[in-house]
Amino acid sequence: MSQPQSHTRPTGLAIWLIIAGVIGWWAAFQLTVEKFHAFENPGTKASCDFSVLVQCTENLDSWQGSVFGFSNPIIGLTAWAAPIIVGVAILAHARFAKWFWWLFWLGIVGAFAFVCWLIFQSIFVLHTLCPWCMVTWSVTIPSFFAVTVHLLRAGVWPLPARGRQIADKLMAYVPLMTIVGYAVVILLAQVRLNAIPNVWHTIQIALGWV
Repeated sequence: MSQPQSHTRPTGLAIWLIIAGVIGWWAAFQLTVEKFHAFENPGTKASCDFSVLVQCTENLDSWQGSVFGFSNPIIGLTAWAAPIIVGVAILAHARFAKWFWWLFWLGIVGAFAFVCWLIFQSIFVLHTLCPWCMVTWSVTIPSFFAVTVHLLRAGVWPLPARGRQIADKLMAYVPLMTIVGYAVVILLAQVRLNAIPNVWHTIQIALGWV
């Protein structure tokens, strides 16, 4: 029988998983609402359509927005419950077996890989930046780094003590890893879509500054 991981209860990770899960779920919920609104009112624009570049409709109506035959946000409505449940369980002093962490990590990896693919499709194929999609990206990227580093330091993966010590120190660099991840996305969007000035102009219009 698998033994539970023995690392100190990761309170910080638990809190982040809850926050990320709530934010991700809310973004998925908003996109689902927009999709149902489009079904009920064909031809209308989504409330998150701010410009040709910053919009939700193009993404929701594309085949990339329904990869498995139904709208992607429905996946988020169910999947984002997992980090919330795990985070709450950790705060309640639950301890999980290695096999559980492996399954949870595989889910996080799947989410990260899917988001990376969607980022590529959005920037290089659809040429749009969906606001609620970007919210999902923003919490998936750090969640991947945080959970991966935690599994390394907790001994879920067979590492020598020195390797676990290094992984433990790496947890403090998860915010930096996240910033680098965001920077890569911003750079790609800027090179392909000239995103920064376009997004800034859209914000100015939304705020009534121009």
